Order: sequence, then C-alpha cells, then structure tokens
Amino acid sequence: MTTPTSDARPDLARLPVAGAEPAPAGPLPAPVRLRRNGTPTSGRRRIGQALYLLVLLGATALFVYPLAWLVSASLKPKSQVFDNSLLPETVQWSNFVEVWQAGPVLRSVFNWATVGLMAATAVTMSSAFVAFGFAYFRFRWRGPLFGLVLATMMLPGAVTMIPTYLIWNQAGLVNTQVPLWAQNLFGSAFYIFLLRQFFLGIPRELFEAARVDGASHLTMFRRIALPLARPALVIVFVFELQASWSDLMKPLIYLQTPEYFTMPRGLKQIVDTVALSGEYHWEIAMAATLVATVPMIVVFAFTQRFVLDGIATTARQG
Repeated sequence: MTTPTSDARPDLARLPVAGAEPAPAGPLPAPVRLRRNGTPTSGRRRIGQALYLLVLLGATALFVYPLAWLVSASLKPKSQVFDNSLLPETVQWSNFVEVWQAGPVLRSVFNWATVGLMAATAVTMSSAFVAFGFAYFRFRWRGPLFGLVLATMMLPGAVTMIPTYLIWNQAGLVNTQVPLWAQNLFGSAFYIFLLRQFFLGIPRELFEAARVDGASHLTMFRRIALPLARPALVIVFVFELQASWSDLMKPLIYLQTPEYFTMPRGLKQIVDTVALSGEYHWEIAMAATLVATVPMIVVFAFTQRFVLDGIATTARQG
C-alpha cells in the first residue's frame, strides 16, 4: 500500500465546510481603502466635508463682518464712516485721542470692572446655594417651589423696574453703584435652573459618604458641590460679567454722577457730548464703541476653553 505524495494531498483550505455558503465565483472585490481612523473614504464623504467647511466659513464671515466694519469705521474720517468699505482710504488715528478727551473712559472701565466682578460673584454664589438646596434636599412642595422660581423668568423687567427703584430709593442707595450688583445677591432663576441640573448629575453617594464622616450641609456644598460644579460656575460667571458689561438701563436709572458711570453709561455720555454741536460725529462714536468692545473680547479669549468645557459638561449632565 502506497501513501500519497505531498503533491497529491488535497488542499484543506479549499474543501467545503459543512453549513457554510459556497464562495462566489469570479474575481474577489478590490479591498476598500481605509483612512487612518478606520473609516472608508469616498467621494461623497469628501464632498460633504467640503460643504461643511464652506458653511462654517460663511457663518464665520457673517459673524466677523460687523466687528471688522466697526474697526474700519473707527479709523475713518466723518465723511467715510458709512461707505461700507472695510479698507479705509484715510486712516485717522486721532479718533481714539478724541474719545479719551470726550469723557473719562478709564474711570468708566474701572467702574465697570468693579461692578461687573461684584455682580458676577454675587449671582454665581447665591444661585449655586439655592440650586444646591433644590438638588440635594428632598422635601414637600419642592417641585412647586422650583416651578415658582422658574415662573419669575416670565416677568418682564419693566414690571419690577418701578417697585425695585422705590425700594432702593427708600434705602437711600440711589446714585450709588450698590443697586447695580446687590440685586444679584438674591440669585437668578435661569442660573438656578442651570446649576440645579448640574448638581443633579453629581452622584448622591458622594454626599452620603460625607454625611457619614460627619460633614455638615455647608461643608458638602463648599468641598464637594462647588469643586465638581466648577465648569457650570464659570459659565454663570462669564455670562453675568457680559450682561453687566452691556447693561445700560440700570446705570441710566440709578446713576446721575459721572464719577460712578460704568462703560455703557459713559459711552452714552460720550455720544451725547460729541452731538452737542448739532451733528453727530459717528467716527468718534465708533471709536468709543470699539474701546468698549475690546475688554469683553479679551475676557472671552482667556475663558473660552472653560466656557466651552462647561457648556459641554452641563449638556451631558442635563
């Protein structure tokens, strides 16, 4: 009996397997090209990415154009302010010199920094304190009380403007900067809602473990809730800082002395000053507006990473 040679042995890889479908006849399909991240490339995908980039560039140009126009208008003479050209034919740097001569810009910026920081700190801490109470404690009527807090957002500012003024006037604090930030000591309904949603995402076991170790509610709020809610707190702080920066109504109501004017109120004074001759000097007004815009751009440039991280984290927690 002879044994088969190696050339006569059957190819086991080509033998059919029980239960397996037969291999298709014909040549094998060409391998799919993969990108570095493992996803297949295609012309349709590239076209979609190109359209997406075009939309982003268009939206960026749409939002950047007003700022570019403001910079250009602030450098133009009066006769060329509204010619809609982004490149001024004549650069007039003296507009910014006249801004500093028209009003106390530096004092207005300092007043804004003082009022803005105090207002942002007050509303951040007070809203966080109330939000922690609604998120942690389980008590009767918690839902209706929280709904009542949210209902205050439906009240227009004009409804409470006169009663609030009468209260501050009775307290003798009109023509001071106190009403511009002290109202934030009572919190804000929107910020309370935002922070409560974040606190609800913190595991309750952390607080229970702290309670077992003998921590008080204030200690849990200070050592657990606040550090973990730092992204949301940064959002509240920056948003309120921007709101205080652009607020003109309160300074118009409560401030009469130029020494206490914030930047929006000082900007209005500058515009009124340059219009006393019977004609508006819009080039000076544009230069003053640019000076008032730069500080918030700087603030956002330094805090954008924290703001974006906080928005993303709060969205996940919500």
